[in-house]
Amino acid sequence: MMKSLPMGWIAGLRVRELDSGKCTTSVPFKYLTKNPFKSTYFAVQSMAAELSTATPCLLAVTGKKPSIAFIIVDLKATFSKKATDRVYFTCEDGAKAFEAVEKCIQTGESVAATFKTIGKMKDGTIVSEFEFTWSFKQRSS
Repeated sequence: MMKSLPMGWIAGLRVRELDSGKCTTSVPFKYLTKNPFKSTYFAVQSMAAELSTATPCLLAVTGKKPSIAFIIVDLKATFSKKATDRVYFTCEDGAKAFEAVEKCIQTGESVAATFKTIGKMKDGTIVSEFEFTWSFKQRSS
């Protein structure tokens, strides 16, 4: 993570669980991630949330021929409670990444898919919800 996502490494982001259908990431509540209001800064939550949706996408495109690129084209977020402890983001939409990649390969067209992730503290309190729309496209030969 230090090489490819240095700010995530500095913030303490971790991938906790990953399979083809689900990814859980976490971010700690510490000095470097806090805002002046004594909660986790929204941008830090956004990094952890993005990682929980990007990791299944990366898994889906790995080793594909032709090569597939993906990028965020839309983002929606809701912050419902103060994050005052480690936050765990869980995305259970991993299958959408594999479907989008296959459709992209079959059609040769770009394909967009939206992934929802929910951020909870360990006591189960939902602190934020995100929807990231990723666009998948074949790279030029």
